[in-house]
Amino acid sequence: MEQRAGSRPLRVVAHDVVLALLVTVMQVQGTVAKVAVEGAPRPLTDFGNLGYALLVVSGLVLAVRRRWPVAVFVTAALASLVYYGLDFPDAPGWLGLFVALYTLAAYGDGRRSLVIAGVGVTVLAVGWLVAAADIEPRAAIGWVFFRIGASVMSAALGESVRSRRVIAADAQQRAELAERSREEAARARVDAERLRIAREVHDTVAHAIAIINVQSGVTAHVLDKRPEQAREALRAIELTSARALREMRTILGVLRDDHDARVPQAGLEQVDELVAKAREAGLDVTVEAASPVASLPSAVDGAAYRILQEAFTNVIRHVGPTRVTVVLSAGVDVLEVRVTDEGRRTPAPAGDGADTPADPGRGIVGMRERCQLLGGDLDAEPTRRGGFEVRARLPLAPDGSRR
Repeated sequence: MEQRAGSRPLRVVAHDVVLALLVTVMQVQGTVAKVAVEGAPRPLTDFGNLGYALLVVSGLVLAVRRRWPVAVFVTAALASLVYYGLDFPDAPGWLGLFVALYTLAAYGDGRRSLVIAGVGVTVLAVGWLVAAADIEPRAAIGWVFFRIGASVMSAALGESVRSRRVIAADAQQRAELAERSREEAARARVDAERLRIAREVHDTVAHAIAIINVQSGVTAHVLDKRPEQAREALRAIELTSARALREMRTILGVLRDDHDARVPQAGLEQVDELVAKAREAGLDVTVEAASPVASLPSAVDGAAYRILQEAFTNVIRHVGPTRVTVVLSAGVDVLEVRVTDEGRRTPAPAGDGADTPADPGRGIVGMRERCQLLGGDLDAEPTRRGGFEVRARLPLAPDGSRR
């Protein structure tokens, strides 16, 4: 409390100094004016001008009221007890005390300050009543009860101001926390969208490049001997690259378009086109639908398509022409996708540095991440017959929290 007040700006210090001077002048001038009209049982000049000194001290001490509110209140309270205990004139000498009480409650630390204020007001009330025991006329004791009531009201007003300040600070803190939470959520959504786009771009480009690589190899091999077959391979390259460009525009269009007029997301409805491209690349693909796969959730539908696409890409890249079996099985609460190849039909050329399907490259990692984002799982392992199998299980009610 005191350390915070110690760093207060010069403007606040100036305000407190002006207030202290104003209260001091009002106390002294008001008392002198009242004594001049009504007289007083004890002059302010008694005991070496002690009355004046007490009025001045209880006023000037307010200059440091925010820095040391407890000490200021104790000083003002003691000055009041001595002043009225010595039967000095009952005039506006209580202004400094009321301001000190207000400051104690308003700038204190809550409960402790209220306890100090309560004890102080109680002691003051007893001291004032004792000092006024033989007051004449008796009606003048009303001023004693006025001082008691005004003291309680000053403390209550200060506590009200402090409570409102605390509530405002808490509201500000909650607002800042909510703003930070919104910013963090927005960043998380941006990161998730970037990751999704990166996966889509990887799957699209990797699949297209694998097919183009195969077809360009065929073209180079048969260009002179069988130009018709070379022309077909070039046509396949053209179609594959065109499809890849369309998919890339669709994926990246989300970064700049605010409307929804985009190409529909890839899904199992396009599996025939995907299988056709794989066959063009030399794969002998057989699709077995163990159960209907229509009306799948869009997230599951898209993930299943991309897993099939990446599985075909891995076979084309690492194995070459071979037989591939695809099994799609939609149960009550899970979709199972299984892609099995029979391995190389001919031994790999010596010095071939290509990775084997068993090597857990980025493709398998990407497929596994897609499954985990939906709360599913993926297994990828060699088969006993020398091939490789990818098996994915995707819940039909995706749970993004399971990661």
